[in-house]
Amino acid sequence: MDIFIFLFMKSFILLENMTFYAYHGVFDQETTVGNEFTVSLEIEVDVEKSALSDNIEDTVSYADVYDLVAKEMKTPSKLLEHLAKRIIDRIKVYYPHIECIKIKLSKRHPPLSGQIESAGIILIDN
Repeated sequence: MDIFIFLFMKSFILLENMTFYAYHGVFDQETTVGNEFTVSLEIEVDVEKSALSDNIEDTVSYADVYDLVAKEMKTPSKLLEHLAKRIIDRIKVYYPHIECIKIKLSKRHPPLSGQIESAGIILIDN
């Protein structure tokens, strides 16, 4: 039997550029017509146990995290800040051992007077 010694300083689970069509925003048009949003997560969690066991129960399931994000995306918010905080809070309820979550939440083509690909927010919850 091989014995592995892991000396992880930090380890992260990433979910990048999840795309959702949703109805978040301040303006009536945004809550009626909707828009495309992207969400990226960087979840700091100790993966030493799962790296050794190869067992999903010993880590944070990115499939489950995706489902948690999708549920929050279905509930409209006026502000991206509010939505991002809700997403973080929901994930931490299911995975309290997470050390830190960084979320990037962007609204594609927001209703501004000029051309812009996206507007967004980054929150980091330690």
